[in-house]
Amino acid sequence: MSTPSALLKVMIDAVRKAARGLTRDFGELAELQVSRKGPADYVSAADLKAEQVLFEALSAARAGYGFLGEERGLIEGTDKTHTWIADPLDGTTNFLHAIPHFAVTVGLEREGQIVAGVTYNPITNELYWAEKGKGCFLNDKRLRVAARRELADTVLATGIPFMGRPGHATFLKELHQIAARVSGVRRFGSAALDLAYVAAGRFDGYWERGIQKWDIAAGMLFVTEAGGVVSDADGGDNPMQAGTICVANSDLHPQIIERLRG
Repeated sequence: MSTPSALLKVMIDAVRKAARGLTRDFGELAELQVSRKGPADYVSAADLKAEQVLFEALSAARAGYGFLGEERGLIEGTDKTHTWIADPLDGTTNFLHAIPHFAVTVGLEREGQIVAGVTYNPITNELYWAEKGKGCFLNDKRLRVAARRELADTVLATGIPFMGRPGHATFLKELHQIAARVSGVRRFGSAALDLAYVAAGRFDGYWERGIQKWDIAAGMLFVTEAGGVVSDADGGDNPMQAGTICVANSDLHPQIIERLRG
């Protein structure tokens, strides 16, 4: 069992702090389902509040680091080599519908590389964490990606472009190529947790287009530290720049990319 470093402890504390408010709001939101108006506003308020808590906790612990968040965009720090990349509520639609599958996620970028990451689902109390070169963990258990080699045996995760987003035709084409060759495709609604689940060996792989840096920063590190392969959805080596992602073990990854190229 590994013990988190001082840096990871800072990140874990911040994420847990932000999650406390979300957990409370989630309980109240379940009661709000009768309301036509209100839940969406409620979620954006919960989102903003959680990001504020994250920002304050991380800034207090590491003054000068930059901060890139879903709600507030980029805040440059005096330390130009470090940037927190955070999503205070990944899985907003799940949260809005009182589905207990969402997470607070933070990655730390140092000179262009993600060197530490934390993703926490407060409802299941699952805390995923990793530091570059030191492995990936779920609570105190070391994680490895699944070892399956044949696409036919796999369950893959993906994301579906929602209303008002481009890419529906591409998604349907890719789904057609993949679904006919695997045991199952899942759409759980949180990219951060999809990546964590690949690291944990629950999903054999995951791909998605139209993704944001804060959705995948921590999870990319989880997968590589758990022995997996990370690329963009076309096989390139910079998912955060491409805004697309594909992850799996080294046997499955090229097979998935081949199918995505269709």
